[in-house]
Parts: sequence; C-alpha cells; structure tokens
Amino acid sequence: MGGGLLVVGEVVTDVVARHASALVNGTDTTARIRTLPGGAGANAACWAARSGCPDVRLLARTGAESAAWHRDALARSGVRALLAVDEEVASATVIALVDATAERTFLTDSRAVLRLAVEDFSPAMLDGVGRLHVSGYLLFAGASRDAALLAVRTARERNIPVSVDPASAGFLAELGPGRFLELAEGAELLLPNADEARLLTGLAEPDAAAAELSRRFPKVAVTLGARGAVLAAGGAVTGRVAGPPVREPVDSTGAGDAFTGGFLAALLAGADDATAAGAGCRAGAEAVTTVGGRPAR
Repeated sequence: MGGGLLVVGEVVTDVVARHASALVNGTDTTARIRTLPGGAGANAACWAARSGCPDVRLLARTGAESAAWHRDALARSGVRALLAVDEEVASATVIALVDATAERTFLTDSRAVLRLAVEDFSPAMLDGVGRLHVSGYLLFAGASRDAALLAVRTARERNIPVSVDPASAGFLAELGPGRFLELAEGAELLLPNADEARLLTGLAEPDAAAAELSRRFPKVAVTLGARGAVLAAGGAVTGRVAGPPVREPVDSTGAGDAFTGGFLAALLAGADDATAAGAGCRAGAEAVTTVGGRPAR
C-alpha cells in the first residue's frame, strides 16, 4: 500500500507506579515510580515508527507546560509531532498503577486531550498518507470528537483507509456501545481489545464478538493480551495469531498500542492481515518488557 501514517490521538504525561505488594488503604505502599511520555495515540505512533514505518505523524493537543518535552520525545522516536499547544489547560496526566503481574490500572485526567479542535486539523496533514488511525479517546468528548470525525471524513473523501481503537472499556461503557459504533462508522478497521469487543457486542467470547463486529466494519482485529489476536471479516473469523512468549513481563501499559503500531506499519508495508497481526503481537510482547507505553530507546 505504501504512504505514511497519520495518527489523530493524544499525548499524555504518564506517572507509572509499579508496586510489588497489594495497595494498602490509608497508608504507604512501596513502589517504583517513573514519569514518562505516553498516550494511546502517541504510543501507537511511536511503535509504528519502531516497526519500520518511515513516515509517522501525530496530531494531538497538549498543554504549554510540557509541549516541548512531548515534542522532543516524539521526535526521538521518529514521529513527526503535529502538536496543538493549549495555553489554558495543562497536558493530560495518567497515573498507571502496575501490580506484580504487570497488570495496569489507570487514573486519568484528560485535560488538553479532549480540547483538540477542528481548527487543529488541516487536510494537508493527510498529504502522502496511506492510512489514518484515530484513538477512540477523542470520541468521548464533544470538541475532540468533532476534530476526529473531520479527519475521518477528509480521509474517506481521499479514499484513505481509517482505523479506530476504542481505547478504554471504562469510558466506552460511559458513552454507550451503540453511540460509539455510530461514531466509528466508516472505519475500515476496528482494533478493540477483548473487554472492549465484549462491551460493543454483548458477546462474551472474543471470536464471536470479532465476527459480529466485522458485520459493521470490513476488518476487525481483537487483541487478547498474551494470547495474541483474532481477526474477522464479513461476519466470520478469518485468522488467529498467537502471542510470542514473554519470560518476564514488567508493565502491560501500552501493549495494545504497540500492537496497533506494529499492525498498521506492516499493513502499510504491504503485509496481509495475518502477517500484520503477527507483527503487532511481536510489538505488544516487546512492550510488556519495558516500563511505560513507548519503545525502549
């Protein structure tokens, strides 16, 4: 297929707290804490660059206090940052609580992320682009939703395929599955995890949920964590890809974003869906061996 990748998403300041013991209410729990650049859209963009895509761009909105830090971090990862700088609201912050099994729980303050405006997007951002990817976080609030949908409409007018990641089971439940499916209409590829697929369909089994979603979207890839991914199209499961073994996972933050980046980079390089999903699973497996949601440099 060729062409670059434009991600319309978010940059976030991640505070990752890894705690080996259970949290103790009302007192201290020992943890190893790091502050790192993150955000689902930004993470996916960085993993796409890491996976070989030579032209990756990210449109996002960030607060002025950390705009330079985020821009520099993206540039070091090979991503062209198209950052709208918000002078009134700070950058988004996520506290990621990571337990001894590497499972993460997020506390999210979206701040500037959801203030992405239609004026922040320009059709020229799609020049030379082979795929548009939209982070579903942007669909959870009015202003950012309008900006994301404008990008989707413009891409479709240019026959550029669009992918959407539902992004958050918690926020998805608040918005409502039916409303999310309406907003994501027109995407060529949907990339939910198993929990999100279950919410969107009411079906417990990932295979059944993937098949059902592929009645609405031409292609679906449901990520299953360490178990890999299941692919569906035309109302039927078309493939299953196993996840590579990971000997010592440390942090699952960004593993799904890594899958997305690896998958989309492979599609742009001309891979078929199963091969691309394999690339996505390898990126996801690498992601859980590092702290934070970005590739280790």
